[in-house]
Amino acid sequence: MRGKVGDRLRMFRLSRAMSLDELAAATSGRVTKQAISKYERGLMSPSPLVLKSLARVFGVKASELLASPSVNVEVLTYRRTSRLAKKEQNRVENLVSRMLEQRVVLQEAAGQTNGNSIPLAEYSPKSLEDCEEIACDVRSRWSLGADPIACVTDVLEERHIHVMVIDTEASFDGLAAVARDDSKSIKAVGVVSRKGVDGDRQRLNLSHELGHLVMTKTKHVDEEKAAFRFGAAFLAPADLVRKDVGAKRRKITLGELGLLKKKYGMSIQALIYRITDLDIISNHQASLLWKQINARGWKKKEPWALEAEDPQWSKRAALRAVAEGALTLEKAQEIMGVRFEEPVRDEPTARRDFLKLPPAERSRLLTIEAQRARNHYLEDDEWVSLLGGDLLPDE
Repeated sequence: MRGKVGDRLRMFRLSRAMSLDELAAATSGRVTKQAISKYERGLMSPSPLVLKSLARVFGVKASELLASPSVNVEVLTYRRTSRLAKKEQNRVENLVSRMLEQRVVLQEAAGQTNGNSIPLAEYSPKSLEDCEEIACDVRSRWSLGADPIACVTDVLEERHIHVMVIDTEASFDGLAAVARDDSKSIKAVGVVSRKGVDGDRQRLNLSHELGHLVMTKTKHVDEEKAAFRFGAAFLAPADLVRKDVGAKRRKITLGELGLLKKKYGMSIQALIYRITDLDIISNHQASLLWKQINARGWKKKEPWALEAEDPQWSKRAALRAVAEGALTLEKAQEIMGVRFEEPVRDEPTARRDFLKLPPAERSRLLTIEAQRARNHYLEDDEWVSLLGGDLLPDE
């Protein structure tokens, strides 16, 4: 039981940061804290009515709690600097697991696969300089050219790397996760960013997490520094930066860095690190720039903010699956957590579906449509005048 309902129940509860007491209270006393604990540990099985009550709290069908997950999701890494409390970390991990699991459902419903263009853990850097070459190689494999990347999210989603944005605390920067089936084959890969951050920070966070995906941990180089160096090189290749800035500079202004920020989609602070790493400016010049940053209060909020990128793949895939009948509108809305407009249906198909309904249901729907049409014409003074009292409401 623990491997099925128990684990599912625990995942749904933790993904909403609910304690056992809070979940019990949300059922209006239908289920006790002690019972929920036993369900999660596999010591008891919930009755159909109890299962329905619990599912209602989570806004899903009871079958979602009964279904075995189609994939096993592994959260690869958190930033070591993350200061998330344990409760919030549990919520984030379980929320991401659920979201990535749903992305697999969307992939299958839309007839798409995870693809084979993700060089997962293919590179083992022996130095930070190696990360420069790795970033260039990934860009080359993906045919990105040498210019700045217009939209990092589009690049990742086109290569079947799911970009997920979540609400969480400001101390969260990002994480990467992989979903595998029972045979350990990769079904989906995801990177996660925090909602509400500026576009420049989001882009570097996503590129940083890409670094974690493509590079393995080695004893030769710090994992976080390697991912940061990869991310910066992915967004701003060394040759292009040297072409724009110069191979060696005695001085550079914040105004010039502001223009480069717009070109590369990187923060001024990230650019200072970048041109220092490339030995374009000295450590002394970098320290002077940091003093100017601090004096202007730009450490927390820079000027010339860039708009955050909006992931589109999951929305398109959900609407495609609904249009092709692979998912119901209700299921698509549950997966996405948003409401979609009812898709335009093919008239003959809609007519056939209507005729399959029981006579009483057909009569009910026709009555509703007749009343709707009547109300429409009642709102038009010209029609009311033309038809006299035939359309006026009954007294």
